[in-house]
Amino acid sequence: MTHTNDGVVQAAGCVLWRRSPVDGELEICLVHRPKYDDWSHPKGKLKRDEEPLAGAVREVAEETGYSAVPGAELPAAHYFTAGRPKQVRYWAAEAGPGTFTPNDEVDRLLWLSPTAARDRLTQPRDRTLVDALLDALRLA
Repeated sequence: MTHTNDGVVQAAGCVLWRRSPVDGELEICLVHRPKYDDWSHPKGKLKRDEEPLAGAVREVAEETGYSAVPGAELPAAHYFTAGRPKQVRYWAAEAGPGTFTPNDEVDRLLWLSPTAARDRLTQPRDRTLVDALLDALRLA
């Protein structure tokens, strides 16, 4: 059962980033979900009474295998899925240690430059999160 608030499906995720091990440039993590054949930021539905930030960090671990060190909250996404309103709260999060293992939910993971990430993301609403991350890191 998905935790809802006034019928709104509640979800959370992170725009996961790291400094490239090669050149120190900013890289953003995107995950590929075979069920939807899309590229997105790691995110998922909250469990009952789960705090959004805790859920976001849990989803990153489940979908990417990486621990997340959360930073600034980014703009939330609001949209309809299967005819129901959904709210996804996002945080900027620096990737901690971890290793990606493909699974049924996420079969591929990419670390991309912000420009490449913006181009690869399936949903336009996810692209604005790349810009929000850059702004948050610039202010940090």
